[in-house]
Amino acid sequence: MRRFFILSALLCALPLVGGARELALSLDDAIAMARTRSVDAAVALDELKAAYWEWRSYRADRLPEIGFSATAPSYANQYSPYMNADGEYSFVRNRYLDAKAQLNVTQNITLTGGQISLVSSLDFMHQYGNDGGNRFMTIPVALTLNQPILGVNTLKWNSRIEPVRYAEAKAAFLSATEDIALATVNHYFSLILSRENLTTARQNLEIAQKLHTVAIEKRKMGQISQNDLLQMELNLLEAQAELTDCESTLKSNMFSLRSFLSLDEDVDIIPIVPESIPVAEINYTDALDRALTNNKFARNMRRRQLEADYEVAKAKGDMRQINLFAQIGYTGTDSRAGDAYSRLKGNQLVEVGFSIPLVDWGKRRGKVKVAESSRRVTQSRLRQEAMDFNQELFVLVERFCNQQQQLTLATRSNEIARRRYDTNVQTYLIGKISTLDLNDSQVKKDETMRKYINELYKFWSYWYQIRSLTLYDFEHHDNINADIARLVKN
Repeated sequence: MRRFFILSALLCALPLVGGARELALSLDDAIAMARTRSVDAAVALDELKAAYWEWRSYRADRLPEIGFSATAPSYANQYSPYMNADGEYSFVRNRYLDAKAQLNVTQNITLTGGQISLVSSLDFMHQYGNDGGNRFMTIPVALTLNQPILGVNTLKWNSRIEPVRYAEAKAAFLSATEDIALATVNHYFSLILSRENLTTARQNLEIAQKLHTVAIEKRKMGQISQNDLLQMELNLLEAQAELTDCESTLKSNMFSLRSFLSLDEDVDIIPIVPESIPVAEINYTDALDRALTNNKFARNMRRRQLEADYEVAKAKGDMRQINLFAQIGYTGTDSRAGDAYSRLKGNQLVEVGFSIPLVDWGKRRGKVKVAESSRRVTQSRLRQEAMDFNQELFVLVERFCNQQQQLTLATRSNEIARRRYDTNVQTYLIGKISTLDLNDSQVKKDETMRKYINELYKFWSYWYQIRSLTLYDFEHHDNINADIARLVKN
């Protein structure tokens, strides 16, 4: 974070050079900037925050909920049907004012899937007319239990699934930060390669112009053939075309990295080729253990298995439904509020309801079979995904270990090819080698330079892919972590 603020200050303080601000940026600085400024970083953080509030909602379901409801007042002036003693109906005028208030404390019971509540309420009614007056009804305290029987316990299943889901989300965020680093590596080395290609193209054009001038003089003296002169002219034209193409590619890659880092359009990024690489020995067994412990993949598999099991349990629970409702407490009624609280009577209610289908033509049983089939499909997919994950990690570790040797060879080849080309240019000027030999050395020089940049890119790409899968820093031997609590609350 401190590095990012330093970079931002430097960026603002840079002088204008030819209408653009130059920013020399190392790979580490580019990654640090991408992790805070890029759109991918913002998306990853928002997904983490969404998962955090889902987790908070789950935890809130397990805590007591205090609620208050009221109607104050409700006025009615209407006719209502009334049955006389002889069974005949008539309509009577009814005019009254009432108000209600209720305070309740509700607690979900995770163990049984039921709900228990403590309620206190006060009802007031004023009847208008000659015989009217005030009436109060109180329930100082009432304890209510609502308990499903034989059905699925959703609260208990959530207590298994939601912690795994949130752990998966946190691991996914950490992997996303490493994926952002990997994307930065892609943009960064594309820019490095385009700048190196442009530098090489300018050098090649300069040398081609020099060699063409020398070839003209040699042709005048009869030292070379017309074919060699035409070849030098063709090399010059190709060098000019290559330079134009490299300039266009550089502008495109510059725009891509600048956009990814959310930099202004007048910033000219100068990437610095990394001179050192992390020193780490990684073996497949250790990497797999780290990945299964830290990566979101293991948690994702566990969550999907639990969700499939829950769907089966839910389908079985829906085959028959039995619900227990019980309430015990006290109530009182009087024309005065104080007396309504002092003259209390018992208030109990017990109700058992059930719903059992007699003939549903196999509909509910079919839902159970569908859920069980879906679970088997999920299990098969999880086994295949586990094998694919292990194979991907194995191949990645092997490539990373081999890449260190490949990078060493590419570095040496690049040095040799450049020295060979410089020597051949001087040798050609004194007429000791042919044009074909010179062209061959130039092609080799350009190829080895590109290969060196490409091998360096592969190393950093493999490095961050391994970090993303294992969430482990093999250079410093520590897990990759972040201050999740601070991030979700900002």
